[in-house]
This record gives sequence, structure tokens and C-alpha cells, in this order.
Amino acid sequence: MSEINLIELGIAIMVLVGTIFGFISSIGFIRLPDIYNRAHALSKSSTLSVLFVLLGTFLFFVMVEGYFSIKLFLGIFFVFLTAPVSTHVICRSAYRCHVELAPESVQDDLKAFIDEYTCHP
Repeated sequence: MSEINLIELGIAIMVLVGTIFGFISSIGFIRLPDIYNRAHALSKSSTLSVLFVLLGTFLFFVMVEGYFSIKLFLGIFFVFLTAPVSTHVICRSAYRCHVELAPESVQDDLKAFIDEYTCHP
């Protein structure tokens, strides 16, 4: 097996791991009970999914084709930066608008801190 074949195999494994994380993300979205748990599953696993696929593509172009793609590099950077932040903002606004937690939730740590800032329906 040549060096290029080993590199392509490693890249294919990275893309496969990314698709597995995407599949896990979709299962978490379907199975989890409320918006907070769903957002957690979507934030973590879908961010990893996109990062693995983009990183595999980036490494393919750098190592096999000899081409440095600044678009892929910026895509990796911005997904890593913006996906968790946007999920946090969505969950915080849902909490402030009194979206109910699942009955299985044990405790609510934010209740004491966010009573004065609420949505007015």
C-alpha cells in the first residue's frame, strides 16, 4: 500500500466518523424530550460532524491534491466558533420565554438568576 492510499484511507475514516456523528445528532434530536436537551445534542455532535467532514476534505486537498483551500479553513474556523455560541443563545432565549423543561429534569439552576428578564407574550 502506498503512502497516498494510506492518507486517503485516513481521510475516508475522518469523513465516516463525521457522518456517524451526524447520525447520532439526528437520533438525539428525535429522542430527547425538550429543547434544552435537543439543543445540547445538536450543538455537540453536529458541530463535531461538520468539523470532521470539513477537516477530512481540507486534508484531502492539502495532502493529495497539494492545494490549500482558505475557504475550507475558514469554514472549519467559523463552524467551530459560531455553532456552540448560537446554541447557547437559543437556549437562553427559550428559557427567558418560559419554555418548560422536561418533567424528567431534576433541577433548574438558572431560576434564581433569571427572574427579572423574561419575555412578555
